[in-house]
Amino acid sequence: MDEPMIDDPARDDLLILVDARDREIGSAKKLEAHLEGRLHRAFSVILWREGPDGVEVLLSRRALGKYHSGGLWANSCCSHPRIGETVLDAAARRTHEELGCGATGLVEIGTYCYRAAFDNGLVEYEYDHVLLGSFEGELAPDPSEVMDTRWVLADELTQELAQDPERFSAWAPGVLAMALAQLSRS
Repeated sequence: MDEPMIDDPARDDLLILVDARDREIGSAKKLEAHLEGRLHRAFSVILWREGPDGVEVLLSRRALGKYHSGGLWANSCCSHPRIGETVLDAAARRTHEELGCGATGLVEIGTYCYRAAFDNGLVEYEYDHVLLGSFEGELAPDPSEVMDTRWVLADELTQELAQDPERFSAWAPGVLAMALAQLSRS
């Protein structure tokens, strides 16, 4: 199969390959891992704040130039840790890089393993660490990563996910449901 045209400066970054229990088994270039559908470590950050009408969750709309799921809504930030980097350190780094803001009290609330194939031949097969944290600072999204952001009330997000799942990335319903369940217990 010919390699799809991917405009991603991080396409040659090394991803941490893992087994079904998240044990490291090697590494692969980002594009290679996605072309071959290799299970790799990832994380999804969900930022929240107390708004005037209740708990609000920050959603990001993926930039159109992303190698898949461009234009779809997702959680606040998602990426892959670097080799030797903890998931929490990577999450804090990428939240700042993608959104220009900080996250306080980041805590892992669970993991979510999923596999999704895309029309361009790429496959996301991720052992996704789901992190929840409070929003801090001002938003200044990187336009190569994020084309839009919005705050949505937790109750409204539950309805949106049920009514319009096609507006969201493949992983968003699973990771956002975990975050909403956690926030409802708080």
